[in-house]
Amino acid sequence: MKPHEVISAWKGDKQFGEMARRAAALKKAGQSAEQIVAAITAEFGPPPQLATLRDAPRPFRVYGEIGADIEPGAVAQLELAMRLPVAERGALAPDAHVGYALPIGGIVALSNAISPMFVGVDIGCRMAASVFDCAPEEFLRHRGPLFADLKAVTTFGAGAERKIRADHAVLEDERWSLTNQSRGLRAKAAAQLGTSGAGNHFAELVVGERIGDDPTVPERFCALLTHSGSRGVGYAIANYYARLAAQETARRAKVPKQYEWLDLDSEAGAEYFALMELAGAFAKANHDTIHAAFARRSGLTPARHIENFHNFAWVEDGLVVHRKGATPAGKGVLGIIPGSMATNSYIVAGNGNPESLQSASHGAGRRFSRTEARNTISMADVRRLLAERDVLAEGVAVDEAPQAYKDVERVIELQVAASLITPIARMRPVAVIMAGEKGED
Repeated sequence: MKPHEVISAWKGDKQFGEMARRAAALKKAGQSAEQIVAAITAEFGPPPQLATLRDAPRPFRVYGEIGADIEPGAVAQLELAMRLPVAERGALAPDAHVGYALPIGGIVALSNAISPMFVGVDIGCRMAASVFDCAPEEFLRHRGPLFADLKAVTTFGAGAERKIRADHAVLEDERWSLTNQSRGLRAKAAAQLGTSGAGNHFAELVVGERIGDDPTVPERFCALLTHSGSRGVGYAIANYYARLAAQETARRAKVPKQYEWLDLDSEAGAEYFALMELAGAFAKANHDTIHAAFARRSGLTPARHIENFHNFAWVEDGLVVHRKGATPAGKGVLGIIPGSMATNSYIVAGNGNPESLQSASHGAGRRFSRTEARNTISMADVRRLLAERDVLAEGVAVDEAPQAYKDVERVIELQVAASLITPIARMRPVAVIMAGEKGED
């Protein structure tokens, strides 16, 4: 047996390299495995007693019928998270589906711990709406030129950069100088500012009507609705600190891969929290840039701006609340729950329900995985539905087809019944841009 295998019980200890060298020297001197272990114990102390998963999960609430509204695999992922030694409370929103580690739609409160994989790789991804106080009929009359304006100010795709650089105060944020990594990421942020990612990110023009009691939202209105995140910046931060969390957790606990965490009060945990917030600020800046450019080009003046975000962690009531594909829904907090490129989206107000950790869904949620969608839905089916709903669309891909998503009306209904949200306005898409796939258009 090799020396490092003899002392494998200490693996993860910060001094493991030194221990391995000492073990190698002892073996060379003719010591047995038992003698090496005894010597390492005497010199460095006994191996750490690793924490393990709890036998039973901590309490969590599921919103929706398992097997009908929510796939059992998503529930299993949340249940596993709730068995972590640092887990306290959890919930699963009705748009939930299987993700990496924590399911999309998963809400988990940890004690003094933050998990980069529970936040997700698109840190601070958000929805934003600029509400214009204009008649839908007028908006639709000029839909073609307005859609051209939107296409002129947006750029989509993995790694996409703007041809003409934008500017925003976020680029002067002092947190860019926090670490070597963040200093290097500032240039990427400058290049990608005002762009949107691939997959389910979109920009769409909608017409809407108020259905709730909020007088700050016009009775009939038009809006620009966008969904995008922190681009390459958030992805890099997430992956770096996920690897660090795996190393740190290995010293203290034995848990499944991607379920690791950082102590919030550790140097690495504090660093990640600060850079997570920076990535969130950058995600917001992308929306700010797109919305401002569209308003300038179209000549429309926003009467109201609404946004909410997911893939983030908040310190609330002494716990670190992770919302991966779920959004804050505190009492009176406005949010946006989108459907798909051919279905309604909603502006909602949170009801502050403690059972959901004051959270709500971030959208309708996927009914089919991307692979299932590509295998079961044709582009002709998608085009036919968009034509039926009178939606102009570019960048359409079958894996983001409306048919691949759950019924947003059911998702809203479940949350209203559970007193998580109160709908304020309903919006329908009239022109949509998505990242698409090469060769689809």
